[in-house]
Amino acid sequence: MEPLDIKNIEFEPVNILLDEPFTIAIGKKHSIENVFIKITLNNGIEGYGEAAPLEPVNGENQSTVLATLETIQSFLPGKNVSDYKMISKHLKEVFWAQSTARCAIEMALLDAFTRSLNMPLYKFFGGEVNRIETDYTIDIVSPEIARVNAAKLSEKGYRILKTKVGKNLTDDIARILAIREGAPECGIILDANQGFSPHEAALFLEILQKNDLRPDLFEQPVLKSDLNGMKYVRDRTSVPVAADESVFTAADALNIVRSDCADVINIKLMKSGIVEALDIATIARSANLKLMIGCMLETKLGLGCAVHLAAGLGGFTYVDLDPHLSPDKDPFTGGPEFDDPCYHINDKLAGIGVLRKQTS
Repeated sequence: MEPLDIKNIEFEPVNILLDEPFTIAIGKKHSIENVFIKITLNNGIEGYGEAAPLEPVNGENQSTVLATLETIQSFLPGKNVSDYKMISKHLKEVFWAQSTARCAIEMALLDAFTRSLNMPLYKFFGGEVNRIETDYTIDIVSPEIARVNAAKLSEKGYRILKTKVGKNLTDDIARILAIREGAPECGIILDANQGFSPHEAALFLEILQKNDLRPDLFEQPVLKSDLNGMKYVRDRTSVPVAADESVFTAADALNIVRSDCADVINIKLMKSGIVEALDIATIARSANLKLMIGCMLETKLGLGCAVHLAAGLGGFTYVDLDPHLSPDKDPFTGGPEFDDPCYHINDKLAGIGVLRKQTS
């Protein structure tokens, strides 16, 4: 038997209550409901992957991920992890709508492969840098809370703050102004998560301009399918516009380029998977679009993989990988070290470098 062949795959649900609800324009989550995957090779090396579905974004939930993995389980044994691209291609052909489940498989494959090579994952992706700086997201909260949180984050060293918008224009304006009051030196990214109509989005930016506030980025202002609406917004502002939910695949990225509706593409591994993310990055760079990397509700494992990809490829203008869990609640340890607001990758740790905590 080849030592890099897959011996077996195991998976289990991961459920963790969040300290505060995670609220966006199209939904609210009170807990992390993910799936952990472990692939074991014939050489004894294990690779770990995580699926972090967010139903309002990708149409998947924990139950659909578990059902998909149950179907895939018998396909993987005997496959060689060095053939991860072939495996990914086959899974996409069959499970084209289950991007989050496929991402978890790809993550575990690449973790096991690079552990076998005794190589950090970011080196496998190109090894551009071993340190990246992230923003921090202030959820849809009252202006008073937003002001206090912004001040605290600024004191911690964050230079870019992000907030969710798109539920209520008046409340959004009040919260953004409060963030500026609390952290006047910080740049602000706005993420509408498809919450505005094109006219509302344009009006929103006009009101901010009248308040002498120019965001660093306006993310997914309109419905993901409304590329003409996104172009309407982009044509009426100098604020860079990012496509997020509009881009799940390389074909989607091409549509963004052809429609000339965005300045930035936000890559999220849970939308696209890892192999597809590499193709999306290539298309964006070829079209002179800037890159952003974001996250759903991943633990240290999924976040760590995204850090490795962004650091390995390099050139991500916007990084949105702030942790949602405190270290004591996260079921994983190791991986990229996080020291607000930066991630540092330890070159001595192969693969993603993340391990499952021992449970008593």
